[in-house]
Amino acid sequence: MKDVLQEIVAHKRVELVQFKEQLPERMIHQLVERYVEEHPEVPSMRQSLLSSSSGIIAEFKRRSPSKGWIKEEGRADVIPLSYQENGAAALSILTDEQYFGGKDEFISIARRSGVTIPVLYKNFVVDEYQLFQARLCGASAVLLIAADLSKKECADLLRLAHELGLEVLLEMHSEAETEYAELKPDMCGINNRNLGTFITDVRNSFRLASFLPAEACKVSESGISSPHVVADLRMAGFNGFLVGENFMKTEDPGAALRGFISEIEMAIKRDINSSNI
Repeated sequence: MKDVLQEIVAHKRVELVQFKEQLPERMIHQLVERYVEEHPEVPSMRQSLLSSSSGIIAEFKRRSPSKGWIKEEGRADVIPLSYQENGAAALSILTDEQYFGGKDEFISIARRSGVTIPVLYKNFVVDEYQLFQARLCGASAVLLIAADLSKKECADLLRLAHELGLEVLLEMHSEAETEYAELKPDMCGINNRNLGTFITDVRNSFRLASFLPAEACKVSESGISSPHVVADLRMAGFNGFLVGENFMKTEDPGAALRGFISEIEMAIKRDINSSNI
């Protein structure tokens, strides 16, 4: 079976050569330095998740390698802002173009449309250059994937992200990868989707929750389509829940989010009432 993650990362490294030719590292460093002076405050994704009653990270995801186009016409100046208006604790915006139909400018467009809540730069980060790209387009946090990186590479990227004012969501998928939590990222993510095969099983979050530090801000990613599952994940100690396709495949993703959050609240109330019986 083809390993999709390896294919994506190999393509990413080719892309990076092209990016650096178009905008050399020295120049992007200068641009980010100026940007940081103008935009020193970055909304904290970790704090937003810890203080949110829903913890939903609503994802702007137009395409998937396994399913093709989900919403090719999806607009970055409409859907992210609608997510914010309908109760999202944070946003995730796909910026990989080849496999997910994303662009860095989607985050910039979302910010210009009025988005002020935290935004996760969702890509396959394997090089410091990408952290500068993330800061320059207006992201609050970046995704680091343990399966892509050695522990030292991950630690180095985490350190630079913090220097740039970015938080880190560190994604793990297996028990062995949970060792990366020792690096103390801002958020610990458990991906329910195997990035090699793209098979999804939300039970992965329940299985690995106990391997994460008790004090960690825990995020369950992918394959979440039921408000009842979110309520159960909250009981298991998770603070954030990344949901993309479940909203993006609908005619009105923002309205779908609003209904989903309402159902989560009802599910939590039912759980509380049943536990008091």
